[in-house]
Amino acid sequence: MADFIHDNFVLDNKFAQELYHDYAADMPIIDYHCHLPPAEIAQDHRYADMAELWLGGDHYKWRAMRTNGIDERFCTGDASPREKFDKWAETVPQLLRNPLYHWTHLELKRYFGEDTLLSPQTADGLWERCNAQVQSDDFSARQLMVRSKVHIVCTTDDPIDSLQYHKAIADDNFSVKVLPTWRPDKAMAIEDLEVYNAYIDKLAEVSGVDISDNFDQLMSALQKRHDYFH
Repeated sequence: MADFIHDNFVLDNKFAQELYHDYAADMPIIDYHCHLPPAEIAQDHRYADMAELWLGGDHYKWRAMRTNGIDERFCTGDASPREKFDKWAETVPQLLRNPLYHWTHLELKRYFGEDTLLSPQTADGLWERCNAQVQSDDFSARQLMVRSKVHIVCTTDDPIDSLQYHKAIADDNFSVKVLPTWRPDKAMAIEDLEVYNAYIDKLAEVSGVDISDNFDQLMSALQKRHDYFH
């Protein structure tokens, strides 16, 4: 039986294969929107195990697990790393035709050399073999980016963020350019007034603009933070 992930995976005709292998395969990644944590890049974080590397902060996987009836403690709760990994392994076979199914096995193949499909029956072996590789130098936050031929990534950052980790990355002259992306979602999230007012207080403090009387003050504070990001 052919491996699920192979050199021409999803390249269904000769034109797709030519465009990918002859042009796209070796191009660098320029990512204008990602959720990589700047702190992990600044500190060149080393991951404890596959659960942290694969499931920590991944809301796409959490959503799929919840849809599969998995209790929240196995997504964002206090379950052990191995328990969380096992619940993801339980979910993956239900994801056929979902991009998460493709991504999961593409990552296993590209980064771990694994052709094994993840399921409850294969979870033990994959957990052990992949965790052994996670401990190597190639799996630090920065080395994963370098191995992936990342040229630029733009993270997702709140207007009140100090950008201290971006400054630290820039000062280190890391080969990958890491830029902030100004995302003011919380400045528009008025559904919960208590939470919103607390956020506006922080925005006022960080920007040095009094936001107590009118909408123009809010816009002025946001403009100052936008200028700061630039």
